[in-house]
This record gives sequence, C-alpha cells and structure tokens, in this order.
Amino acid sequence: MKLTSNLAGVLTFVVAGCLSYLVAYAAAVSTENRSVAAVEQRLAQSGIEWVTLHGDGLQVHLGGEAPNEAARFRALTQVAAVIDDERIIDHITVADPTGIKTPDFLLEMLRNSDGISMIGLIPNDADGETIAARIADITNGVEVANLVETVEFPKPQGWDAALEYGLRALRLLPRSKVSVTAGKVTVTAVADSTSERDSALSRLRSYPQTGLEIIIDISAPRPVITPFAFRMTREDDTATLEVCSADSEASAARILRAAQAAGLAPDQTCDVGLGVPSTEWARAIEVAIAALAQLGDGTLTFSDADVSLIAKAGTAQRDFDRVVGELDRNLPDLFSLQATLPPTPQGDGVQEEPEFIASLSETGAVQLRGRLPDAQLAAANQAYAQALFGRENVDMATNLDATLPEGWSVRSLAGLEALSMLHDGEILLTPAKLSISGRAAARGDIEGISRLLSDKLDGAAFDVNVTLDTSLAPEPELMAPETCIARINGLLSETKITFDPGSIEINARSGEILDRLAEILPDCRHVEMEIGGHTDSQGREEMNLTLSQARADAVLNGLLARRILVSNLSARGYGETNPIADNETEEGREKNRRIEFKLVDRSTVENDPSETAQDTETPEGEETPE
Repeated sequence: MKLTSNLAGVLTFVVAGCLSYLVAYAAAVSTENRSVAAVEQRLAQSGIEWVTLHGDGLQVHLGGEAPNEAARFRALTQVAAVIDDERIIDHITVADPTGIKTPDFLLEMLRNSDGISMIGLIPNDADGETIAARIADITNGVEVANLVETVEFPKPQGWDAALEYGLRALRLLPRSKVSVTAGKVTVTAVADSTSERDSALSRLRSYPQTGLEIIIDISAPRPVITPFAFRMTREDDTATLEVCSADSEASAARILRAAQAAGLAPDQTCDVGLGVPSTEWARAIEVAIAALAQLGDGTLTFSDADVSLIAKAGTAQRDFDRVVGELDRNLPDLFSLQATLPPTPQGDGVQEEPEFIASLSETGAVQLRGRLPDAQLAAANQAYAQALFGRENVDMATNLDATLPEGWSVRSLAGLEALSMLHDGEILLTPAKLSISGRAAARGDIEGISRLLSDKLDGAAFDVNVTLDTSLAPEPELMAPETCIARINGLLSETKITFDPGSIEINARSGEILDRLAEILPDCRHVEMEIGGHTDSQGREEMNLTLSQARADAVLNGLLARRILVSNLSARGYGETNPIADNETEEGREKNRRIEFKLVDRSTVENDPSETAQDTETPEGEETPE
C-alpha cells in the first residue's frame, strides 16, 4: 500500500512536468510563429523578397544573398523595427561587389542646443569615429550621437572635399542640418537675425568650393516691431524719413515709392517685421503721404492705428479742411486720424514760452531745468530720471507753473526716456512740440526714439535731430590672451602640425589643422604671439635650427594664405634647444618635433640666435630642408 502511494506521487510529478514542458513549448512555438510572421509582413511591405527566414524559439535566423551591402543593411533595419536586435541571427551573404553600383552615400549632421547627431551611410574608410571626434570638438567635447552605418566600398570622388566643407558649415551654424554626398553639400539653417544670416552666407561662400555643388538655405525670423510706426517730415518740398515699418518687402516698396514721390531721397529703407495692425498698412500710409504733399510742409506720424498729421503754421484753413476731410474718408477702417493746424503767430512782439529742458553730458550727468506743473509731477520726473540715469547723476532745479498745457508731464517723461537712448544730448519741451537732439551710437537707437515718441505722445508734435556716431559704440569684447593661447595649443595637443621627412612644405594633413587654426585666430588678432618651431636632437644643431625656423615660417605663410592677418604673429625656430621629452627614445623625439604658439612679452627683449650653420654637409639620419 505504501509503495502504491509513492508511485502515485512520482507519476503525478512526472505528469506535471510533462504538462509544463508542453505549455512552455507551445508558448515558444506561438512566439516563434508570430515573430516570423511579423518579420515576413514587414519585409514584404518594404519590397524585400530575397531574405529567407527560419524561427528557432525566440530567435529569428535571416538568410539569403543581398545584392549589395546597402541592401543587407536595409533588410536588417526593417527586421530590427519588429523584433529586438538580440533575437536576430544574421546569416545574410553579400554578392560579389565587382561591377555593383556604389551605394548612394549620405551623411547628415544635425546641430542644435541639445547637441549634435550624425546619421546615414558612409564608406568604411571614411572612418565615422574620426568624423564624430571632429564634430565633438565643435562644441567643446560634447558627446555626439553617432548613428552612422558603414559599408565596404571605397570613398567616391568628391567625398572628402564635400565632408570638409560640411564640417566647416556645421562649425559655423549652431542651428543647422548639413547633408553631405559625394561632390555635393546641402546646408539648411536658422539665424537669429538677417544680419547674422548675411554674415553666415558670406563666410560660407568664402570657403573652398572647387568641384562641389553647394546648396544653402538659411532663414532668419522677422523681428517683432512694436509699435508699428512711420514718421516723415516735409519741408520745402523735401521729405525726411525718420522711421518706417512694413509687414513685407512688397509693402516697404510701396511706401518708399509714395514717399519718394513726395520728395524723399531714393536711398532710404524700411524695416520689415511682424506686428502690423492692419493688412492695409501700406495703403493707409500711401494716402496719408499724398495728403501731406497736398498740404505742402508738415509732419506725418503713424503709431500702430493712430495717425497724426500736423500741417505747417500758416497753411490756409480752407485747404487744410479739404485735405483732412478727404484723408479721413480715404483711410482704411481701423485707422484713427488726428489732424492739427498750428495757429499763425500774431504781431511782432516775442512772447516768452514755458520750457522744460533736460541735458545729458558725455560723462552721464543729467540736469533738469525749466517748468513742471506741480510738486507731485516734479517728484515723478525726478524719480524717473534717477531710475534712468542713476540717483547720483541727476541734478534738478525746476520751477512750478500751474498754467502749463495739459499733458505737459506726459511729454516730459517721454522725453526723458528718449534721452536715455542717447550717448549725450538734450530735450526741449515747449507748448508747441518736444525736440530732442544729440548723438547716438547706433542707427537702431535713433529709430527707437522715433518709435517711442510716436507711441507715447499720442499725436503731439516732436522733432528728432540726432546724429549717428558709430565711434561711440563699445568695442566688441576680445578674447583674453591666455584663452587664445589655451585654445590654440589645445588644438595642437590633439593634432600636431607635422611635415614630411626633410620637408618644410605644409602637407594635406597639416593644412587641415591650419584651416581650424584660421577659425580661431581672427578672435585673437589683438594678441602678440610667436610661432615656435622645434626639432629633436638628431643631426647637427645648426641644421636643426635652420629647419625649425623654416617650418615656423611655413606655418606663418600658411595662415597668411588663408587670409589671416598676421601682423600680430612672428615665427622663430628654436632647433633642438627646448625639448619636452627624452631624445633618447623614438617616442620622445616625436614629441620634441613640434610647432608651438606662445605669448610675446614686449617688456623683455629676446635675443635671436647669433650663430648659423657653416657646414652644408648633412650627417646620416639628419633631415635636410628642401
């Protein structure tokens, strides 16, 4: 009885094990069948018919003969989109490449604020890892997402030149996609402004392009203009354009043609940007300019949809009423017109007008003089001036006058804000108008003043008599000398400038290094530097000195050939006198054969080598300059 019980237990265990095996086997077979079916369907959809499939548990074996390496890569990519790479067993062979067309090689490099990635298919001897390392150097060693595949084909003609141009373009453009094929480079990028775009186009066109097809598409977003403004004055049949905004190049052309018909010189421009208050902006300005021309002299101002037309004092009231009535009727909907005819001066006596004057000196000192309506508004003007120019720079000595016209303080505050945009100058506020004069460092500051006053003064008269003085603009920040040397020698520590044995000519590999140096040196043109040539101790000391000098000169001439200003550079050969490693080993001698840059200290006098080689015979093992 006990034996029967034990046997029953054993049989139960065996049966359970068999059932578990059968269930697991059935699950594996089901998974295998589903995987093979999914892969077959994916390959069929992709038009790949030469691949054979065999399932083995969770693994899928691929077989067949691919017509070329590119076709094999495409098939593996399609299969990997269905199942994990670990489950793919690749038995695909590739047909004899003899007579097979070279694949369409393509390298796409994408750069943005998150980093750089490179994808595509390149020849095996193009060395994707080296390309990735060069790209990483662009952004100070950031890791490059390298998704490039290689095939066993030689590089096609034109590949190296296209790759070199593409890497230069990628270095120049921080938001770009650069596509490289044999003999062709396509550059697509985004610039922050039209000036940045034009500068990038100029640089790209200066790069060597011999034998290459170059396609460049750099877009620059239009700036947002606020307020959207236009202001033109007309005197003695001559028009002066102070500020001009347009929503398109076509609208700008329409506005300028209308202004030229009213007496504007033909060399003026109009800013194109976003923010136009109406699609009929150009037509509104056209009819308003025509009205101003009918009146003769005066001032026309647009600030968004607000239009101000101020005629010249003395204009006939009948003519003024007729022109303004027609203009008000012809302006597109949304635009609101305010027209003013100043009174004609009466009598010969000169009546003193109230004034408010604020002057800004070259040192930043501000003086506030004249009249303000009351103590509260005077305090507001003083506080605003101190906020704009600094508390310690403002000197206020004004009088109170309760009879001043309405809006006096609004105009004085707007004038102070406009004055803060100048290097030095003055504002003069009278009941008739606000005048501002002085010097500005940039054209944009002058236009900004006109935009500001057009917006703040709500149609009140103002004059802008500001001159442009670009010498007032701050000098661009220059790279510190230590930073220049660190960047240059950092590059040379990664990739040395080398010469062929016995040669003083720059070879192709060293030429690439000089190209990269040429991208750094324009930012270091203010730094006095010396190009030092060094050799190992093989051969005679005199010959090594001559050879090192010749090679330093070759580097200097190579940079000059790349249009680098070299007035801050000098070349000097040191021969074998400054080793940095042991000359008894080949590794040490290799390190000693080098080109170095160093800062020149003008406070010390360096003596040139006084001895030159006398013996022209070259001992065995010594390099002889060609």
